[in-house]
Amino acid sequence: MIESQLFILLDVIITSVLTALIGFERESEDKPAGIRTNIIIGGVSCLLISLTNPLLQFLDAHNNMNLINADPIRVLNALILGVSFVGAGTILKLTDQKKVVGLTTAASLLYSATIGISIALKQYVLGIGITLLVVLINHILPKFFTKK
Repeated sequence: MIESQLFILLDVIITSVLTALIGFERESEDKPAGIRTNIIIGGVSCLLISLTNPLLQFLDAHNNMNLINADPIRVLNALILGVSFVGAGTILKLTDQKKVVGLTTAASLLYSATIGISIALKQYVLGIGITLLVVLINHILPKFFTKK
């Protein structure tokens, strides 16, 4: 029991390191939702997904599972909805300009959530690959496509 909790904690730590890279990139570009926000979004995503199996085991041991219709996919739904709500808070329309800012940061938060989900589901290569992809998208691509 303690061993499984330590593995969940390890996954949250791995997620935190990966999403810190995204947060560092956002913060270094002076964008909203930097290191701490990305770590928290990624870490809580990993933790919530990781807790679905122990939750089902607990319900099975303490309740009649025939009375409870458990659907772990709902956790994904709620998680993405919650992260999208937080991301929406980073999007601003500048009144003095006809410009909307924060969309990339909001999308990066959603990516941080998917990194947490990937690590929680033991998809380590996918989680690391997504992290590298987001850093590439956010840091390298603007150098080629930013209007001067």
